[in-house]
Amino acid sequence: MNKFLLTFISTFLFLSFFNHVSIAQDSEEVNNEGVISGNVSIIVQQYSDDPDIGAEAPPEKVAMNAFSNILFRKGKFSSGIRIESYAPSLLGYPEGFQGTGIGYYFGEFTTNGLTVTAGTLYEQFGSGMALRTYEENTLGLDNSILGVRVKYNAGKGVYLKGIYGYQRYKFDFKIQPGQGIVRGFDGEWQINDAFPSMAENKIKYVVGGSFVSKYQQDNNPILFVPENVGTSAARFSLFGSQFSFSSEYVYKINDPSADNGYIYIPGQALLLNLNYFKKGFGLALAAKSTDNMSFRSDRNESLNYLLINYNPALTKAHTYLLVATLYPYATNINGEVAFQADLNYKIKKKTKLGGKYGTNISLNTAVALAPNRTYLNDQEGARLGYETSLFSISDSLFYSDVNIAIYHKFTKKFKAKLTYFNIAFNADANLITDAHGMVYSNTVVFEGTYNFTPKHSLRFELQGLFTEQDRGNWAAVVLEYSMSPHWFFAIIDQYNYGNPVESEQVHYLYGTVGYIKDTTRISLAYGRQREGIFCVGGVCRAVPASNGVNLTITSSF
Repeated sequence: MNKFLLTFISTFLFLSFFNHVSIAQDSEEVNNEGVISGNVSIIVQQYSDDPDIGAEAPPEKVAMNAFSNILFRKGKFSSGIRIESYAPSLLGYPEGFQGTGIGYYFGEFTTNGLTVTAGTLYEQFGSGMALRTYEENTLGLDNSILGVRVKYNAGKGVYLKGIYGYQRYKFDFKIQPGQGIVRGFDGEWQINDAFPSMAENKIKYVVGGSFVSKYQQDNNPILFVPENVGTSAARFSLFGSQFSFSSEYVYKINDPSADNGYIYIPGQALLLNLNYFKKGFGLALAAKSTDNMSFRSDRNESLNYLLINYNPALTKAHTYLLVATLYPYATNINGEVAFQADLNYKIKKKTKLGGKYGTNISLNTAVALAPNRTYLNDQEGARLGYETSLFSISDSLFYSDVNIAIYHKFTKKFKAKLTYFNIAFNADANLITDAHGMVYSNTVVFEGTYNFTPKHSLRFELQGLFTEQDRGNWAAVVLEYSMSPHWFFAIIDQYNYGNPVESEQVHYLYGTVGYIKDTTRISLAYGRQREGIFCVGGVCRAVPASNGVNLTITSSF
């Protein structure tokens, strides 16, 4: 445990004790009271062998992922700490998350528009394409920075912030020779706040910019690589009563790395978003072009480790089992051109199509393609790799998705939703299945909820995925019965009835019972979980097949 961590823990415990004493001495002064809050999450999984689905139990038979956040706030000071435990980690969780320790800790002080934070930092500049550090425990992703952050409200709509430190690596902060240092600065100006004449303007204007750099020693035995790599970004947004527009352009100097094959071409990205909305109607359009925008504090790393920035996905995040886990799209880190359109329309109440309660229709379409590149024969020369430009599109399709959903409330007790998905999936570009070439699938989901009483309801899903490629057709059934406010029961069955291999035409039956009281949720489940892919925001991890008992406890205070 390093000196910084020991100092922080000592300070945290001292302040908590001091706060307790001050409250005991003067319980009438509310302003002297500090506030302690937090949450806890525990997942315990027991594993059993199941040859029919290819599930193998680890030697330990039982695994656990757990964490607890504790936050303390008093006046201008706040602090926090997170204890994590992987004993061992769940199957499929990223390698390197083992043991018990402290994965997050910070202290923060605010005064006169200035906020200084020391410790573990989560931060985002603009859309995140220049810098985004965040934590997603379901993926085993945590690229937080251990260091210092300063924020300053300069007035007149001007906001400044800077960050400096080292990134977390797996379950540790890899502070050692060769580890990259991350430095960044961001500024934003909300223009309307600077001019009294624009204060009441219905359109709000915002401009901003970022500069992020990393320093890493040149430890490549063959090539000369830049030790300082900088990324610059500029953004512009405007917001009206019925529309919004945002844009951001990012440029990164040459950054030879394991991701791009150690070539010296610069990277760039452009993200555009346009939204229009009024009562009963909404339209969202987005376009993105990225090239060579992988940016890590260690040029030799891969997977989801030590990423400084974030490449946002323009594909819709689906939640239905067969659509979300069989052929999800993970953003191509080396470059893609993507477009998305999202349309929502409500047919008015008391019309022939709207019925008594109205009908909601949503249409979404998204496509991601490989950039058009002219490859260069320069392996013995400049090692630029290729030439390309923004929104230069090739005929190589990564992924396309067209889906439409119709939601209608039939009575006070019954409502339903019918959704259709048409997905084209390039299995050679998205290495999450054993298939090759393009996989085309059509999926239909019928979801309904029936309320027997105000406290008792049944929700169901009937899903069918149809494809002639990969593992063939699937069917799924989901039944959830809720007894508000405490109990819920669920049964899920997924059946790969169209698998060309008859021995793999198996049922994945899974049952859950849960209890909720205030902010505490306890669930106990048993059954099969099929092999698949779990994604959040275009970032994915593989989940192996398993069979066994799962206990999950979450609570907050």
